[in-house]
Amino acid sequence: MSYQQYPTSGQTPEPPQRPAAPNSVQTAVKLMYAGAALSLIELVVSLVTISSLKSAILKKFPHYTTTQVHSAEVAIVVGVVIEAVIAIGLWLWMARANAAGRNYARITGTVLFVVYTLFLLLDLRRPSVGIGLVFSLLVWLAGLGAVIMLWRRESSEYFSPRAR
Repeated sequence: MSYQQYPTSGQTPEPPQRPAAPNSVQTAVKLMYAGAALSLIELVVSLVTISSLKSAILKKFPHYTTTQVHSAEVAIVVGVVIEAVIAIGLWLWMARANAAGRNYARITGTVLFVVYTLFLLLDLRRPSVGIGLVFSLLVWLAGLGAVIMLWRRESSEYFSPRAR
């Protein structure tokens, strides 16, 4: 024989509502979407300026043969495309996860920013076209702004487990 110990109204209780994201988190998310857009523009610019890549390679490596120059061009273009596709995906993932208040996303986004900074430093050493470097710096600035916004006090309160 089963009986109901406590009477209920028949409705299941709703989980507590998570507070709205503070302005700092909203700004960080917007910067992440801007980073994704800038990464896409950077990819397009890189693909449009492929013709000037050959002269950049020859300037940096004047002793390269035609075959070596072509191989370097192909390697750089493939690397840029793969890097851009991964970067755009990560920007979008981090934007959504941070907007949802996932603390792992704030930490992961910060680590990815450090990794991007290292990639940017490596990019300064390889042959590139100036406009591509400008977009790389803009992407880096978007990441820097997002990281700063994510670690502000009001953001930290939003990401804390008790805020949910």
